[in-house]
Amino acid sequence: MATEENWNEDLPEDIKRIGNTMTRRRIIGRMALAKLAPGLELSHIDVLDILRRAEGDVTVGAIAEGMRIDPSRGSRVVADMVGRGLLKRGVSQEDGRRSIVEITPLGTSLLQEMRRTKMSVIEDVMDGWPAEDVETFARLFERFIDRFEYRLSPDTDFLTDQKKS
Repeated sequence: MATEENWNEDLPEDIKRIGNTMTRRRIIGRMALAKLAPGLELSHIDVLDILRRAEGDVTVGAIAEGMRIDPSRGSRVVADMVGRGLLKRGVSQEDGRRSIVEITPLGTSLLQEMRRTKMSVIEDVMDGWPAEDVETFARLFERFIDRFEYRLSPDTDFLTDQKKS
């Protein structure tokens, strides 16, 4: 069995550092959530963020796809959030047979407060960094995350291609 020390021994040191950092990447969200809404999970915030970024009607299926989870799990998460008053179900104006999911004012308020808290933590962490370092870090990190999200998007064959090679 591979141990944590040797499972990735053939990788370059910088790649290992990035991988180890990525496993900790949601720590700011966890901290903000513990402070603002201790009964919620990060998946709840993920749903709110998917709805915030969406253009047009959003269904439970679209939420599940955006979270890369099974539709039945997506349905349970949405139902829980409706029960908490963070989301509401509605009917599509384009197709009255379709059920859609919308953010409530409480959900919007929570999402805004989470964002303020996260930005405050980032600002505190980067306090004292030279402006040029902050700009460089922001540019490189954005490029990294854009590429990371592209590689994980459902319509990219990257993961399938990797298995073939």
